[in-house]
Amino acid sequence: MFILLKGLILGFSIAAPVGPIGILCIRRTIAYGRLYGFFSGLGAATADAIYGLIAGFGLTFIMNFLLDQQFILQAFGGLFLCYLGVQIFRSNPAKESAKANGSTLFTSYFSVFLLTISNPMTIMSFLGVFAGLGIGNSMGESFSALYLVIGVFVGSAFWWLTLSIIVGLLKDRFNTNMLSWVNKVSGLIIIVFGTLSIINLIFIK
Repeated sequence: MFILLKGLILGFSIAAPVGPIGILCIRRTIAYGRLYGFFSGLGAATADAIYGLIAGFGLTFIMNFLLDQQFILQAFGGLFLCYLGVQIFRSNPAKESAKANGSTLFTSYFSVFLLTISNPMTIMSFLGVFAGLGIGNSMGESFSALYLVIGVFVGSAFWWLTLSIIVGLLKDRFNTNMLSWVNKVSGLIIIVFGTLSIINLIFIK
């Protein structure tokens, strides 16, 4: 239970800083509603949990493959962020309610999952956490790793739920003009994150 509690705190803390995923979830909550924002966040929590499992159970062949493909994955993630940023920047708030009917919770979830899974360096973060907590690959320690990963997922999901509820409560205060500015600002921020991700590829090799 103590390991699970550590995982909850860690997952909440990892998810809380507002980066491109946070901006995307906030914007989707404002545009489409709390459920879309929450499911977007769940995509990030799922990807983090998968990387945690890979690190915790010592699946070195998967880990090495992902790290070897880091350049391609980061390029994909950066380009995808730029694409989403441009789409958000150009979107019309007046049409967003209708567009939400054509979108699905799965696409909201899966798009953020792809963005998060395209950063294999997350594995190294989890390796550091497991080493710091003295969790290795023995049978007993593998159970500890599993509890930690479950805690990380639940803690992360709780943050996304909290964020979507808070933003959902405030979204009714936004008029069409304010929503237009939200689209432009959030779109630009996401484009900047994507561009920086692509620029950083120069320093990988």
